[in-house]
Amino acid sequence: MSKILSSIETNILLSNDDCIKAMQRLHPESVDLILTDPPYNLGLFMKDRDTNLKKMRDNFFGAAGWDDLDFAEWEESMNKFFIESARLLKKGGAMIVFMSVIKVETLIRLAEQNGFYYKTTGIWHKLNPMPRNMNLHFVNSTEAWVYLTYKKKTGTFNNDGKMVHDFFETAITSSTEKKFGKHPTQKPEQLLQQFISLLSNEGDTVLDPFMGSGTTGVVAKRNYRKFIGIELNKEYFQNAKKRIEETKCNKTNCGDNVI
Repeated sequence: MSKILSSIETNILLSNDDCIKAMQRLHPESVDLILTDPPYNLGLFMKDRDTNLKKMRDNFFGAAGWDDLDFAEWEESMNKFFIESARLLKKGGAMIVFMSVIKVETLIRLAEQNGFYYKTTGIWHKLNPMPRNMNLHFVNSTEAWVYLTYKKKTGTFNNDGKMVHDFFETAITSSTEKKFGKHPTQKPEQLLQQFISLLSNEGDTVLDPFMGSGTTGVVAKRNYRKFIGIELNKEYFQNAKKRIEETKCNKTNCGDNVI
């Protein structure tokens, strides 16, 4: 694994596996940035809500089967994720985790128990959200993300002396970015570009243990970062793999390897 991570020719590792098992195969202190969007554990919660979401989406995440653990199971799974993340991140490495606002407090507690320093909670504002339930209550147009560093209170932050707000606005994921297949929680490339540019440098290793549609890998490759992507679902994995493989890179060090 260490040879692959340091190779000039092979800088992308993709694994169709459980994220904890795959992370355990990686060498310690080998990752500079973890950027990921784990299950929010809202499947059971959403099934009982007065919502027309399922009627409006043919790939509703609440019916997908991977987001319906009970709270204790989800909390334990996230604790294992932070244990492995702490082992893999370099001192001063950064982590961005997207999460439902109602779970942020639990996420921060687990992170701090495992040696992470809590920096801030930010917001992604969707400029063109799906108008679901617009006649019932406020339209859901935001998602939260949590910014953490490991074992240090500061790390890479490439702001070029400019103020960067903890509030990013983009359109939702375009149909062009979904051409390899639909994923119910796919994030737009423009959004992840912000984090990868700010919190890592060229040649750094970016890890996404819940790779989903592969957006993190696409943006990492385009910006000359090494990338490790892990995805349990076989269909999502194949779509992400094809998408990352077809992403253009203008440098010669953009190889790939599937583990």
